[in-house]
Amino acid sequence: MPIADKMVKMVESASMIRKMFEEGIRMREKFGADNVYDFSLGNPDVPPPAAVKEVLLNLINNETTSHGYMPNPGYPHVRQAVADHLNKEYNVGLTSDLIVMTVGAAGALNDILRALMNPGEDILTPAPYFVGYNQYAYVAGANLKTVASFPDFHLDLDAIEKAITADTRVLLINSPNNPTGVVYTREELLALGKILDGASEKFGKRIYLISDEPYRKIVYGVEVPAMFDVYPHTIVLSSYSKELSLAGERIGYLAVHPKAEDAAIIAAAAGVTNTMMYVNAPALFQQVVGQLQGVTVDIEIYRKRRDIFSDGLHAAGYEFDIPDGAFYLFPKSPIADDIKFVGILKDNHILAVPGIAFGGPGHFRLSYAVPDKTISDSLEGFKRAIDSVK
Repeated sequence: MPIADKMVKMVESASMIRKMFEEGIRMREKFGADNVYDFSLGNPDVPPPAAVKEVLLNLINNETTSHGYMPNPGYPHVRQAVADHLNKEYNVGLTSDLIVMTVGAAGALNDILRALMNPGEDILTPAPYFVGYNQYAYVAGANLKTVASFPDFHLDLDAIEKAITADTRVLLINSPNNPTGVVYTREELLALGKILDGASEKFGKRIYLISDEPYRKIVYGVEVPAMFDVYPHTIVLSSYSKELSLAGERIGYLAVHPKAEDAAIIAAAAGVTNTMMYVNAPALFQQVVGQLQGVTVDIEIYRKRRDIFSDGLHAAGYEFDIPDGAFYLFPKSPIADDIKFVGILKDNHILAVPGIAFGGPGHFRLSYAVPDKTISDSLEGFKRAIDSVK
């Protein structure tokens, strides 16, 4: 085999999403764009807020706008703007030296894992989980270990406590969650913080909590607890891909809790790994988001789509909980083999992703970051698919 052994499995799992995306292109050419219903990719289609274009045009037309290198962690004034905004939410005294501007949330996760992890150490994450975590663990030379969640996808704290070992260095959580849309409660997260404190003392090493939050602003009437309140040894990472619909611009950040053990050196190390991997986050869009702290897309567009999709799928007989955040549904497959059922959906010109790709077999993921018409026109096909296996 000409590639690394670990890469074989990662290529297979990652290609489930990519294959669906590429299959969608082929099917649209064959059947016409209006006759193919592609829910495979979490690719935001809600327009960026008008302020994005205004700020971008002002920067382009301003002779003082910089397009050159900057300090490893990013422009100081941008990092300060991010710190100031986060302090309004977290009130923990974040300073600009604890912020690193990154190439999206993916870049932030790659940076912090390489900064924290020794080769062979473990990252523990609740399942289902974002498929990319396998890849980021591989890049860091770490092992991704998963622990099952409850049927409603909230944290099984007893299972997490039992799964932590002397090799565990990081607990990685994602709330609002991709693929389930679940938002963890403050109570379960406070309990998680106590477990991590106890495990750190038990094993004589600090276990860090990494909170992956690119969907933090995409929520529907629920509170997303401030992770810095539940455990001081926390690193929060996010991006502007979803909240500003700038996925292709690749801009995000990581923020280290000021009270985290070795906070300053962790942030410095993340800045160095940022340089090793990407040189720096995109200069122009650092300056754009620096002026747009707190601005978000119209969340009501996603709420409306969630409700249309949920009502239609429930009426057709699918089982799932209404998500509190992000823009995904994660229904149960009506047959045990989720890959087979996704194939049945494809026969009805519907593209979904098998749950097994996310560590959630027996389910499938649907992204509702698509036009309303795509959702409403697909419902007849969903009904045919489930009726065919009853």
